[in-house]
Amino acid sequence: MTIRKILILVPIFIIVFLLQSYFWVPTYEQQSRGNPGRLNEYITASIGDASLLNPILSADSASSEINHLVYEGLIDYNEDLRFRGRLARSWKIYEEAFFYVNEQASIPSIGRAGAEEIVELLRKANPGTRPFDPQMKASLENIEEITLLPAREFVITRQEKEGTGSGQTKEITIRVNAPARIRLVLKEVDQFLFQSLSKILGEDYFSTFKGEKYVRITPEVEPSRKMQYIQEVLPSTEHNPIIVFQLRPDVTFHDGHPFDAHDVKFTYDAIMNPKNLSPRLSDYEPVKEVTVVDPHTVRIVYKRLYSPALGTWVMGMLPEHLLNEEVLQKEAIQSGKDPEKFSMRQSRFNRHPIGCGPFVFKEWKSDQYILLDRYAQYWEGPPHYSRYFYRIIPDPLTQEMEFYAGTVDAYAVRPHQVERLKEDPTYQSFSGLSFGYSYIGYNMRREPFNDPRVRRALGMAMDVDQIIQYVLFGQGERITGPFVQQTDYYNKHIKPLPYDPQGALKLLEEAGWRRNQEGWLEKNGKRFQFTLITNSGNELRKAILTVAQDAWKQMGIDVRTDLLEWAVFIQERVNKLDFDALILGWSMGIEPDLYQLWHSSQTHPYQLNFVGFKNEAADDLIIKIRQEYDHEQQVAYCHQLHEIIAKEQPYTFLYVGKWTAVLDKRIVVKETDTEGKVIYKKITPTKTGNYMFYFNRWIKLPEAPVFSPEG
Repeated sequence: MTIRKILILVPIFIIVFLLQSYFWVPTYEQQSRGNPGRLNEYITASIGDASLLNPILSADSASSEINHLVYEGLIDYNEDLRFRGRLARSWKIYEEAFFYVNEQASIPSIGRAGAEEIVELLRKANPGTRPFDPQMKASLENIEEITLLPAREFVITRQEKEGTGSGQTKEITIRVNAPARIRLVLKEVDQFLFQSLSKILGEDYFSTFKGEKYVRITPEVEPSRKMQYIQEVLPSTEHNPIIVFQLRPDVTFHDGHPFDAHDVKFTYDAIMNPKNLSPRLSDYEPVKEVTVVDPHTVRIVYKRLYSPALGTWVMGMLPEHLLNEEVLQKEAIQSGKDPEKFSMRQSRFNRHPIGCGPFVFKEWKSDQYILLDRYAQYWEGPPHYSRYFYRIIPDPLTQEMEFYAGTVDAYAVRPHQVERLKEDPTYQSFSGLSFGYSYIGYNMRREPFNDPRVRRALGMAMDVDQIIQYVLFGQGERITGPFVQQTDYYNKHIKPLPYDPQGALKLLEEAGWRRNQEGWLEKNGKRFQFTLITNSGNELRKAILTVAQDAWKQMGIDVRTDLLEWAVFIQERVNKLDFDALILGWSMGIEPDLYQLWHSSQTHPYQLNFVGFKNEAADDLIIKIRQEYDHEQQVAYCHQLHEIIAKEQPYTFLYVGKWTAVLDKRIVVKETDTEGKVIYKKITPTKTGNYMFYFNRWIKLPEAPVFSPEG
């Protein structure tokens, strides 16, 4: 069946549904007469319910929408995608760097030198007296302070597995007799510091430092493991970027409790607690320590270079007084659960959240709605809307009818509706290319998806251009890899997979698949059979499900399909890695850090590399991207990573959609000028296409205002 035939019946069904629905959906005017407060309520529709209203635990879009309103981070992005303060009013970023004195190294200018001589050499180093080297000059001028730390002894213990599969552990004692160490305080993070210092101390000064002569491990461990421990406890060099946040003194949680630095440290500790299974853990693993300096100052030290560091603190902050260990243990006892096994994931807090964002949680009726009220004490001033309703309406046609009637103010406009609604004078519309993409993901732990030829063949059997034309009505563009297409991190030289069913069959034959007498592909007597799943309520994914099934069946692949309610789809299948193949999409930020999605360490349950992609070269590039501060070099690494992932095809990358938002023209931005006069402005997207950036200033008027030509 062709894509055109699959979709031909949809318009007829829509017409019948609209005629039936017309008689029972109340109009906006009827609502307003019966409830004048409706003007102060913003109602949006979603196909799926939230899962956990806790920003460190949830990863689905529905939960994120609510969390964004209930919680607030230390920072976020302004209209131009530059960082601005939120719960933090300011911050400072600098670095402390360390290196051990290499007593065996010969320094070019003075031969072997002790610790004090090296300190003196660095203090007197003058880039102006050397051959011109801009990088070395910048590194030396960036040093604010040089301190000599004396030799010291310390002991560390670790738990080591007894043997493969035994499950037993033994305690390892690591005794360190460390030599003197030099501490450098830098004005800014400098990833080239030790390269620059090598030009003074000698090219091999740092690489020839022998940490093993200062470390004794008992009982003995195998050599490679021993070197890992030595590198961990006694690295020859160490970069420690530092962020110091100054917090706002006037912020309270929705229960009136003051927000302070202890809540920041608690949020970090909760993410790192393995009992909580936070999908955010990889973002914060590079943190070495979080220290409360005083109630309104928090100091965050990183254990290595980590270029996305600042951006991770957009994370919503949790209330320590409501979720600390004592509170959770008390809740466990009250609910008859084992306090030792009870974690934040099981807490009732996740259905009754308390944050310090612009809206206060009021009520959650599963699969019906989530209700929020504005927070009158919000530090930036309360939103204009008094209430926010998040209605769960799985059927997109019902969403559409309720939007026309005014019972919802916003919904996910379908591609086939875009042109019609753009021309309707009742509405204002905004559109742009999404920050994200849709894909078919394969569980690479299962056969035959562990074979890249099979994954590539499945992609080549899909006519993605036809999907964009007939399913998206042209509202999308092809995509070939994991980065946001609008950024320079995206490798535009990678070509999309060709639509080539015959070439796909040849690849499958190479992989050992042959047609049997019934026309099905089989290998070693086993039919090529699997189930493709996605969530219900998303008509685009449902259409792709049908198109993919049809394309693959024509190849001789026995494909079953299943539509699952959103919560079941995420919690039971995706989080638990229980699937063959699935259709999903990612909403992306502009940062190029893909550790959570693609690093091999993130392939466990409740983590985001649920397809099980593992590639050493990719892992290496992902780490380099995280540690690279030079933009051009970071782009080069991203292009290489894009190339690897496109070659391996863990996903069939489909398209990036063009989003369209449609609102009643009576929804405007309400502001007050310097004289206290209320003025109304048109809603305008930011440069990045975020039309909801000023949502807290939105309000709905009884009549659409008349704007001047300037808006």
